Amino acid sequence: MLPAIESLGATLVAISPQLAEHNQALVSRHGLGFELLSDRGNVVASAFRLTFRLTDALETVYRAFKIELPTYNGDDSWTLPMPARYVIDSGGQVRAADVNADYTRRPEPEEAVNAVKALARTG
Repeated sequence: MLPAIESLGATLVAISPQLAEHNQALVSRHGLGFELLSDRGNVVASAFRLTFRLTDALETVYRAFKIELPTYNGDDSWTLPMPARYVIDSGGQVRAADVNADYTRRPEPEEAVNAVKALARTG
């Protein structure tokens, strides 16, 4: 969906709580064509009230799969952001938002393109 977003004059940016070096490795490994910013300590996600702390049981599952959030995120909070998508206009106003507390339900990329198209139509 990146070419469609860019063809509308928009920019795609992703934000992750991972440390910058882990984000950069991810960008390189997958050849991502957009910027992946680091939100160390989930500061931005917390400001949007998007963070949650993994339960002790879920932390145990993550550890069993060798997923050590403290290593990747640079803190020992065991917090993650909920998946969210915001379409922000050139004036900094949020024009569309999609957030779901269920991490298995993520915004569809096509919905982002449609939101940007709607913004382009309304100016």
